[in-house]
Amino acid sequence: MSNLMDYLDWRGDLTFLSAPFNEIDNLIFAELAFVDFHGIVPGVGEGAGVVLRDAAARYFSDGRDKKLESSVLVPELIPAMLEKMCTSARFGDLILSCCEEHLDEARAEQFAAITVELPGRAAYLSFRGTDDTLVGWKEDFDMALLDTVPSQVRAVDYVKRAAARYRGWKLYLGGHSKGGNLAVYSAVNCGKSIQNRLLAVYNNDGPGFRETLLSREEHRRVADRIFTILPKSSVVGLLMEHEEDFIVVDSTQVGVLQHDGFSWCVKGPEFVRMDDLSGVETNDKALKEWVDSLNQEQRERFTDALFEVLSSTGAATLAEMRAQGAKTAAVMLKAMVGLDKETRDALNYAVSVLFIKSGAQSLLNDWKRENQRRRKKKEDLKESRGE
Repeated sequence: MSNLMDYLDWRGDLTFLSAPFNEIDNLIFAELAFVDFHGIVPGVGEGAGVVLRDAAARYFSDGRDKKLESSVLVPELIPAMLEKMCTSARFGDLILSCCEEHLDEARAEQFAAITVELPGRAAYLSFRGTDDTLVGWKEDFDMALLDTVPSQVRAVDYVKRAAARYRGWKLYLGGHSKGGNLAVYSAVNCGKSIQNRLLAVYNNDGPGFRETLLSREEHRRVADRIFTILPKSSVVGLLMEHEEDFIVVDSTQVGVLQHDGFSWCVKGPEFVRMDDLSGVETNDKALKEWVDSLNQEQRERFTDALFEVLSSTGAATLAEMRAQGAKTAAVMLKAMVGLDKETRDALNYAVSVLFIKSGAQSLLNDWKRENQRRRKKKEDLKESRGE
């Protein structure tokens, strides 16, 4: 099956004037937000944009492609995608602008966005999804538990400032994973005048929202322009459900690996459609039911406790946690000692889900082994006491 890399080969010679913007272009721009253009592409209000091929040349010359932490959420093919974009008539001459990156551990906020100028006074505002940082992962869990998280607020502000920069232009909003959530949230909250300029909003396998968003008039005004695209066995979304109709696409991968947009099957200017989400995983159900039983204060305590456990390793990213090997699981489980059994069980499940969804199989195996070792030690101790 063909993918977006093949699409770049097939349609790279077709400009947007000869072949209009489509859903595959959307995913390419969503993946582009993972590229570190900070310091290469100016921020909002910091001057004119930069031609994509020139920005890419600087990116590669700085060696930033070697620093990209690939994972299930950050595909390793992104630099190769960028190289193909540079040599294509369709993408090479596009202008990049309004680059913004923000990481705040204290507020558990990970945010990045970039804008792509398209012919005909249109622009695609692309929001980066969850990267390899633990801060980004905590914010994902916060999305499931809280009505609003810092990056959503920042996304709305970004849209308002970028829309002012491109006054009168038509706008696309989009992103992959958490970036898709930010695109939808900002579309709902950017104000009626900007909503009237929106052509489409793309949520590429990103989390949904808590129910409080769905009944709002602001959401109803843009609902018909929200496009949620999910692989046939989507497992992303953690505790949330999608409120929009969604498009189900085929993938060459299985399970959580289908979150990788480079595995989505492409035919011409469209994804290969599937009939339904019959293969969707439901392994988050137990955790969701437990969380739904908590009040707001208890939810906040849970996410704080989860992040404290993750941070106990001293690592800032999942890559650093993997590098520590079995030590990671031992340190994290030690940090859970003293918590009540219900919270401890929920944290144990949440951490397992995190490792599954991030593709950190080695960490998951270490976590299971260390759990088994501790349980056996406790049972042996009880037996020696004659309990």
